[in-house]
Amino acid sequence: MTPTNLKITLDGSAGSAAPYAQLRAQIADRARSGKLPAGFKLPTVRGLAEELGLAANTVAKAYRALEADGVIETRGRNGTFVAAAGEGPAREAASCAQDFAERAHRLGLTRAEALAAATEAVRARYGS
Repeated sequence: MTPTNLKITLDGSAGSAAPYAQLRAQIADRARSGKLPAGFKLPTVRGLAEELGLAANTVAKAYRALEADGVIETRGRNGTFVAAAGEGPAREAASCAQDFAERAHRLGLTRAEALAAATEAVRARYGS
């Protein structure tokens, strides 16, 4: 098997993120930065698992999460590819925001309280 040019590195030290999370983050970062262009064919689950010394289920879990995020798309037997940026992630974010708004309303939060909670969550994730 020939190695891919994904250049994935996994940190196995104590306290590091789970391997699937590291894999997911690295592929997502590279796709969003353009280092992995739209249409780039990713290795098979089994192939990448062998290359990285991971269980196939670990890679499959990362791929499922990336597909749910709109970062990659599976085209049946043709393989898995980096998805085109734009509409998919924006649509997913809007859906998540709608779900949050509905849940905050059911919890009895005011608009200001819901906005404050969302703003704090975004601030915590992206920094101030």
